[in-house]
Amino acid sequence: MSHDTEKQWNLDGQAENSDLIETLVWFLVDRPLDSASFVDIQLREWGHLATKRDLGSATVFLTSLAAKPSSVLTLKDLPLLDSGHQPTGCTINLSASYTPPGLKAIGESGKQKASGEEAHGEVTTAIRSITGKDHQREGISSRINPRRELADKKQDFQVRVRIIEGRQLQGNNIKPVVKVFIGDHVYRTRIKMGNNPYFNEIFFRNFHETPTQVFDETINIQVLNSRAVRADSIIGVFKLEVGHVYDSPGHALSWKWLSLYHPTHLNAGLRGYLKVSLCVLGAGDQAPELDKPMESEDVESSLLKPAAMPVCMATFQLRIYRAEDIPQMEDSFLHYFRSMFHMHVDKRICVDPSVEVSFAGKTHCTRVMPRNANPEWNQVLFFPAQLPSVYDKIKLTILNRDRARKTDILGTTYISLSEVSSTGAEIEGDFSGFLPCFGPSFLTLYGSPKEFTSLHDPNEKLNSGSEEGVAYRGRILVELNTSMDRTPEQEIEEIPAEAIARVERYLSRRKYGLCAIFYSATMLPAIKELIQFEVSIGNYGNKFDVTCKPCSSTTQYSQAVFDGNHYHYLPWYDTKPMVAITSFWEDASYYMDTLNIMHSTRDRLKLNLDALRSVRNAEDPSLGNIWKKLLEELLEDCKRLLPSLEGRMTATVLDQQLRDLRGRLLHQVARSAERLSTGTNPKTLILKVEDWLQRINSVTPEAQASMPDVAIWMLCKEKRVAYARVKAHTIMFSKAGPCACGKLCGKTHTLFLKSPQSDGKDTIHGQLRMRMWLSLVSDSQEFMRHFEGKIGVYAESYENQVKIFGKWGSKGLMQHPSSSDITGKIGVPRDKFQLPKGWHWDGDWTVEPQRRLLLDTETNYSEVLEEVYENESRQPGEEWAPAPSPNTDAGGAAVSPREGIVCPKGWHFEESWRVEVNRAVDEAGWEYGVGIPPTGTPQAWNAAEKTYHTHRRRRWLRRRCRDLNAQSQEQEIASFLRLHSAGKPAEEDAWEYASFFGWKFHLQPRAHDTYRRRCWRRKLVPVQPTRVAPIFLLEGSLSELLAWRGSHPAAEPQQEEPNYYQLRCYIYQARDLTPSAGKSSSDPYAHVSFLHMSQRTQTLAATLSPSWDQTLIFDHVLIYGDPQATLQDPPLVVLELFDRDIIDKDDFLGRSMCSPLVCLDLGSRHLPHLQWYPITRQQKEAGELLAAFELLLNPKDGAPGHLPAPSWKNGVYVIPSGIRPTLRLMAIEILAWGLRGLQSYNLLSIMSPSLVVECAGEAIQTAPIRDLRENPNFPINVFLMRVHLPMEEDLMPPIELKVVDNREFGHKPVVGQASVRSLRQYMCEPSAEGHHPSLPPPVASKGKIAKMLGRMAAESWLRTTPRAEKAHAAFPSVLPQEKEECVDWWSKFYAATGDLAKSGDYLQTGLDSLKVYHCELEAVPEFQGLQDFCQTFRLYRGRGREAASEDPLVVGEFKGLFQIYPLPEDPSSPPPPRQFQELPKSQPQKCLVRVYIIRAFNLPPKDRNGLCDPYVRVTLGKKKLGDRDQYLPNTLEPVFGRIFELQCTLPREKDLQISLFDYDLVLPDQKIGDTSIDLENRVLSRFRANCGLPQSYCISGPCQWRDQLLPTQLLENFAKMKSLALPEFSADGGKATFMGRAFLLAQFESKVPAHGHLGPPRERLALHLLRTCGLVPEHLETRTLHHSIQPGIDQGKLQMWVDIFPESFGPPGPAFDITPRKPKRHELRCIVWNTRDVDLQDTSITGQRMSDIYVKGWLDGLEEERQRTDVHYRSLGGEGNFNWRFIFPFEFLPMEQVCVLPRKEYLWSLDETVLKVPPKLILQVWDNDKFSADDFLGVLEIKLLSMPCPARRPRDCTLKMLQDESNSPARARRPRRTSLFKQRLARGWWPCVVQEEGRQRLSGKIEMTLEMLTAKEAEERPAGKGREEPNMNPTLQPPVRPEASFLWFAAPVKSLRYVLWQPHKCKVILGATLLLLLLLLATFIYASPRYLAMKLINPFRSLHSFGSLKPLAGSGGSP
Repeated sequence: MSHDTEKQWNLDGQAENSDLIETLVWFLVDRPLDSASFVDIQLREWGHLATKRDLGSATVFLTSLAAKPSSVLTLKDLPLLDSGHQPTGCTINLSASYTPPGLKAIGESGKQKASGEEAHGEVTTAIRSITGKDHQREGISSRINPRRELADKKQDFQVRVRIIEGRQLQGNNIKPVVKVFIGDHVYRTRIKMGNNPYFNEIFFRNFHETPTQVFDETINIQVLNSRAVRADSIIGVFKLEVGHVYDSPGHALSWKWLSLYHPTHLNAGLRGYLKVSLCVLGAGDQAPELDKPMESEDVESSLLKPAAMPVCMATFQLRIYRAEDIPQMEDSFLHYFRSMFHMHVDKRICVDPSVEVSFAGKTHCTRVMPRNANPEWNQVLFFPAQLPSVYDKIKLTILNRDRARKTDILGTTYISLSEVSSTGAEIEGDFSGFLPCFGPSFLTLYGSPKEFTSLHDPNEKLNSGSEEGVAYRGRILVELNTSMDRTPEQEIEEIPAEAIARVERYLSRRKYGLCAIFYSATMLPAIKELIQFEVSIGNYGNKFDVTCKPCSSTTQYSQAVFDGNHYHYLPWYDTKPMVAITSFWEDASYYMDTLNIMHSTRDRLKLNLDALRSVRNAEDPSLGNIWKKLLEELLEDCKRLLPSLEGRMTATVLDQQLRDLRGRLLHQVARSAERLSTGTNPKTLILKVEDWLQRINSVTPEAQASMPDVAIWMLCKEKRVAYARVKAHTIMFSKAGPCACGKLCGKTHTLFLKSPQSDGKDTIHGQLRMRMWLSLVSDSQEFMRHFEGKIGVYAESYENQVKIFGKWGSKGLMQHPSSSDITGKIGVPRDKFQLPKGWHWDGDWTVEPQRRLLLDTETNYSEVLEEVYENESRQPGEEWAPAPSPNTDAGGAAVSPREGIVCPKGWHFEESWRVEVNRAVDEAGWEYGVGIPPTGTPQAWNAAEKTYHTHRRRRWLRRRCRDLNAQSQEQEIASFLRLHSAGKPAEEDAWEYASFFGWKFHLQPRAHDTYRRRCWRRKLVPVQPTRVAPIFLLEGSLSELLAWRGSHPAAEPQQEEPNYYQLRCYIYQARDLTPSAGKSSSDPYAHVSFLHMSQRTQTLAATLSPSWDQTLIFDHVLIYGDPQATLQDPPLVVLELFDRDIIDKDDFLGRSMCSPLVCLDLGSRHLPHLQWYPITRQQKEAGELLAAFELLLNPKDGAPGHLPAPSWKNGVYVIPSGIRPTLRLMAIEILAWGLRGLQSYNLLSIMSPSLVVECAGEAIQTAPIRDLRENPNFPINVFLMRVHLPMEEDLMPPIELKVVDNREFGHKPVVGQASVRSLRQYMCEPSAEGHHPSLPPPVASKGKIAKMLGRMAAESWLRTTPRAEKAHAAFPSVLPQEKEECVDWWSKFYAATGDLAKSGDYLQTGLDSLKVYHCELEAVPEFQGLQDFCQTFRLYRGRGREAASEDPLVVGEFKGLFQIYPLPEDPSSPPPPRQFQELPKSQPQKCLVRVYIIRAFNLPPKDRNGLCDPYVRVTLGKKKLGDRDQYLPNTLEPVFGRIFELQCTLPREKDLQISLFDYDLVLPDQKIGDTSIDLENRVLSRFRANCGLPQSYCISGPCQWRDQLLPTQLLENFAKMKSLALPEFSADGGKATFMGRAFLLAQFESKVPAHGHLGPPRERLALHLLRTCGLVPEHLETRTLHHSIQPGIDQGKLQMWVDIFPESFGPPGPAFDITPRKPKRHELRCIVWNTRDVDLQDTSITGQRMSDIYVKGWLDGLEEERQRTDVHYRSLGGEGNFNWRFIFPFEFLPMEQVCVLPRKEYLWSLDETVLKVPPKLILQVWDNDKFSADDFLGVLEIKLLSMPCPARRPRDCTLKMLQDESNSPARARRPRRTSLFKQRLARGWWPCVVQEEGRQRLSGKIEMTLEMLTAKEAEERPAGKGREEPNMNPTLQPPVRPEASFLWFAAPVKSLRYVLWQPHKCKVILGATLLLLLLLLATFIYASPRYLAMKLINPFRSLHSFGSLKPLAGSGGSP
């Protein structure tokens, strides 16, 4: 690199095209890239450092990365240059990215990290940006290549691909489907709907290849739109190699997101995401645990991105400004009570809010604002993301951290990126969309309804966003921007002051007014307490909130009244409650107008689309009108201008982008609609309109509509019981026009209340009929135009008195004020009321009793049972005396004495008081108990008196009934409430009395009353008309001293005279009802609720498809308001289905919401049509209801007028004939064959069942089966039922099947049932008289048999394709002596499967062929599932659990069939012929079953080695065959070739189960899979599936006739079955007449086969005729194996067939021999004589080239049995002499031309693995080395089936001999080849080759003899290996080798002789002479100096001279 840093990597293997898959990282620290930076790449062959091994180099300049650090540099096919800068032919692909120094990595937390960690994070970011994955994983190094551990040989691998889900798939109105290509296999998922489909489907593929081949395979995943045409169907693709998955940790990529891209438009960006799990398993690999990751995990790190596609990285900038209306804590809760009781108020607010933002697994949090309910954070949070993002929502949660460090969630909201951005897919064209942006705008928080968070909240989970929030929890002001350039340095920053100031303009508020009128409250539960409703928007109107001014947000208290049937309602009648709220919000007019316009366009288009769907064909005359109306309304809506942004100061970027997007889309839809014509197919029109609707719906949401929803709460005892939420825009008024107003604004509509606590039950807590209005207060003058009636506003106060000493007064009330609200707890003095602005008093205070509150729970009851308990007590040992409370109710509360209970008006007593004695009491009615403190009331009562008893009581009863001549319920209530009476109430009616305060008040005084009260009301009227509706001026109209939320003036719209209606409910039938838990059927009845009235139908016993045929009439239905408003928005009819239960509560079955047809003029009445309404339970389908509803406006007094009542029949009104379906007399002919597999009921076996068939109110029951075990068929099989069925097929009722078990003592439980819904398939026309065909198949082509006869006669008897003949001619034949064994059953099998290499000469023999079905025989379309005689209907029994998702429990099967045809209306007309004739006997019959198991494939591995050890087990009844010891070891494609013969009795033992198990040494064995076959269907089928018909009738040979009957007998039986004339044959059998035509045998057999096995002509011709009749041929079916653990998942395939032979037809023919082919023992003898021209690998010390040659040989697959010759040492010319014999015994399959090699894979393997390989001899020539590895010199591979003929002389031995036939240019030049199995003996020369630089080079020649012998021949001609005994056949002499051929260290002297002396004799002599001379010279030189010195000095001579001297005499001197 340019910074002088260097890295290198290694690549294993010798592949020419290699994937490095390496990531190199350079840490630049503080040295950034500049324009001169570059990367230098050098590619070398590993292990060779010489220059000549360089593969090339390249230089890449990084100028673009230095300029744009965020970009990715991608180079493909970059050429590599040599040292001379010339291309080497090699290329390289690379991607590079650059992270500048100092930039934080994406995904790091906000904490400070060390520099090393920062660098690591930067590197991780760079790697992810390029490759889309993490290379730095914990515990895993990217440099480790797991492939190095795998041997380069064929192994087993399994690739698993799991498609989980898709996200953000591009396109409109798409139906995505995923295609998975694993190698050459293609898999498909199911088709889903939408842009975020969920699949969760698994596919796997098994490989048996070398690792290199497997890892080079690709996994290609394509997401397609099934709706689009083929050219435009691709949504996105993703490709990766199998090796990439295998190199991943754990060999898997689990829960990864694939970034989809378009293969031809890479620059188009991402096309969506697909979550997958990929896994590649080898032998012994454990499958990874596919546990679903946590949602909080980093999603971006799980992305897999294609390197070739540009990466679009972005940064989300989320600005958090402020929040408002955050829920307060417990101090505020106490503040509420302190202010109410005038206590000292603590102003502190105990909340410490902060905002937590989560996106794509990353979470940031703002600062904590201590003790602040309206905090201002002013912070910006940064989130990196890739566009389009996988995650669609940004989650914002407001948290509170209390003093105990506990974190509470206050509320949650979301920003949906799909709503604030666009990819441009909505528009067809060049629109590119826009980036995510939002605000500044408020987001509304929703959560728990509890206003104060610190107390325990059972709905606290609603605050976290896990479920839909039900209450307003505040708002938060945020802004979202997206940056593509800037990368933040910090994750959280402060917002600049100028940006905060800019946001101030978005905070301006305007005053809005909300008004709601309650017309009715019905379907209420049984609530005895007073009820009121509250309407709020935000905190405005919340009566428990103290931060907003009080307003009239709650209705008056009301008492629920029983509707006389099931529910309760509030008796508002002519005076409707009304609430009015004023609130302050931002100006939302633009958003509301836009939303309503888009919703109006979408809703109108949807209504027209539904009308278009009702048109079934293009010839329908109504199609043109419907299409014209659709186009006109669509064009009108699309051309309507959207609200303008001009002059709007608060317009945001998102406003401008969305307006542009919506305008473009509407314009494009309009243009597309104008081009469409009405002549188009309705189906095409529907698809087009659906596409428009989906595109319009995608741009409809408005994320910046910040106004909260309107909440309607039902309050009881100051608790929130039920609620409903209404979107603010739906009730918003706009001056821009009707389309800009909400669809519910000023209109009466229906709301259903639901509980804030999700209990999992589908319960309605109330139905409200309301009219709502929301607008600016300045626009409220339009409110009065949308309102009906007069508004009355009243102030209300209750005067309370107590009775003391017989006098009434206000003294003695204690805690109750004398003037209070309705509850009596809050004081409301009449003189303290403060008038609201703009209002004044209209009159004085008057007494007006609120009679609606006095209605009790007895209202609308016709009979009441009164009860009073008489109580006595005593002390031990004393007598009984009256108790302190002598008269109580059942709970012990004091009540009035019996004498004081008077009979109300309109009632009478049926009897006097009586003591109840029909329970656990003594004869006087007393029950006894012991009082328990502190109440002193006994908790248990006994019937017998004991001495320790202290209390006793008895129950007095009296029945009170309503007078018969009394008024109706409506009239009685109207009279009691004095509806429409203007008179002043009498003085005695003013007071309301009660025995105790808080008890139920009543009008008439009683002796025991101690409290009374009366209501004072004063009317308010507006001062003068203003531009503001006066109802919105009631704000602040409370007492000066009190701040109670309920003392505001009440607004009551007073309606005019009501309109009386009559509702008629025509309930015909229901179908497919879901029974209750544990039940097989139900006793259903329908409960119909309409407003305050309800009725129910009659109860039908034991059915899931009830047919009521009943009309329910609701008379005197009071509906206030304009009838035209009722016509436009009629009240809904709620129909609920229940299962009648005598003991327990009725079970809920489902509910249906129906809108009635309103008729205001009976003269122009149109009869309604019956239609199917869906029935739902817990938001899931639970059946269908066929009904019609009409609402008729009656004359003034509600009289029925001229409309007569329906007919009365059996105590109910039936449906009138004009509405009831047109019925026709039909015959249902029933073939009840039998029952199968019935499971026990209540732990008792079913012994004597019978069948009940019901349809259209008619029923028929079969005779019981006497003994189900012996004969499960019915004694009588054919029944006829006459019923009246509708002419319309859609209205036909289902056929109900019930199985009843006839048990002892008359007990007949229903043990199973089924519903046959679609009767169309059983409709038929009766046949002509005299012709009695059997049942026609449901789908049968006309003239099928005749057409097949003609086609078969025109065809030749032998069907052999030219391709098969050509392939067979080119295939070599086998040995001559084995020709008689060429034909067997396996030859026919392989010929049928197309594997001609293994079929031999079978096609030339003319024998029968075999039909191979690649599916089950039942799945072959032409055989109709083998249920043409009788179908199988599953019997169900209830559901296993309550969950609706659970399937019903299957308890058995019913075998039978139905035929439905019309009967003549004239009784005198002859009936049509019966359909079921010529039935087989229904008695049990014994059969012989032959099960042929051929082979299995695609089995899943079960052992650690990636294989399994399968064996077969056949189960039929109680018989089991199949020994586990006969398993096939170590294979996934076993060839069994086994026949199982079993005896069975049909139909008792009808289910044949074939199971495959994996053998394990230790039990139990694992089941691989199983398949089941219904043998009875095959025997009964008219297609004769018990034994397939062969092609020809053979009396001998391998295709011998195996059936019981002859072909002529079968043909006669077929003619009888089809009611045809019997066939007639000529005397010679060559001609036959059948079906009125003459046929000749020559027409079928144009050429008679020569195999000589054919039978007589008569039988052959009969067989040919049979084969034209569509019967089952001789076949092989492929059955899919399944496992109960993974139902529906393919566990492999099993090829097999079954023959069934009833004993009554005689013995069958011989069975086919399908025993697998056995290999034959062969022996290959190879004699290596000599070698020539072998490469000389070594160099001697004298420089000579030489080799120590030996030859090694083995058969392919038997490497461990390789043999080698001795060594020819010191070969100087490449010649070698050996005379060495190799002997290779092996097993050979002549028919398949392969060697069978059983061997153990490992030393510890228990079983041998059988391999089949073509016979191939491999010989290698080596150079022997003693102190190093031997050197390879050459190889010779000879295919024994196609070996090259040897050369006679060495010079003729060339490389041309090894050329393959397929590579030869011409036939004349091809080298001659032969088969050693034919030639048997071959001798000559063959060439040896080596590979150099991709080419073969001749490296030597081998002379040898090859001889092939059978086992017998080898035994007769023995020979030994090498030259061992017996050395014969032929005898091998030791080779004559040169004397120099020996091992040097074995004879060192001899080695010197041959190494030095012979070749260098002169040189040795000369050298020795020279060496001697040199030695002499050296000796001379060494001795010369001493010699010379001796000569010069001559010491011996000096010594001699001195020795001759004499001493002088006397020289020693004496005197």
